[in-house]
Amino acid sequence: MPGFLAVLTIGLLVRETPNDQPATGSFWFGVRQLPPSFRKFLVAIGIFGLGDFSHTLLILFATQALTPTHGKASAPSIAVGLYLLHNIFYAAFAYLGGWLSDHVPQRQVVLATGYGLAVLMALLLVSGPTAVPFLAMVFALAGIVVGVEEALEDSLAAELAPREQHGMAFGTLAAMHLVISFPVQS
Repeated sequence: MPGFLAVLTIGLLVRETPNDQPATGSFWFGVRQLPPSFRKFLVAIGIFGLGDFSHTLLILFATQALTPTHGKASAPSIAVGLYLLHNIFYAAFAYLGGWLSDHVPQRQVVLATGYGLAVLMALLLVSGPTAVPFLAMVFALAGIVVGVEEALEDSLAAELAPREQHGMAFGTLAAMHLVISFPVQS
């Protein structure tokens, strides 16, 4: 019902103003018009994204790692509980990441720290954790990474691109995320 009311409200009350300026140039022309600092930022996000993965796969990893010691019935429950821990850290650090984004002049350092934590998380996964406390640390780190990443990437994009190019900047950022995550999601 709330969704239906939202659609009805938008349909009846929102009116778009026509764009008097026709679009000019191609997508690549628009990307080239973005500042070099923003394009470097996109490269950094792309490199990070190539090594990133859907964190719901951590549930599968934890289930397989815990099955020998906890059994086929308990391991999935523990893994879902660990994902709950992931989401708690994600929510807390999304808020903290937003706060840091507002108060730390060098936001790039905060985002780079989040990316560094992703590397640490990946290294811990490669070590083959099988104990619940060790897996809890991996899930907590994963939640921190997502919280910081989501809070700061958009903020930095808005800061690096001029206001009149925000549409192109955010569209390109979204396209970058789509392209680098497509093979993982499909």
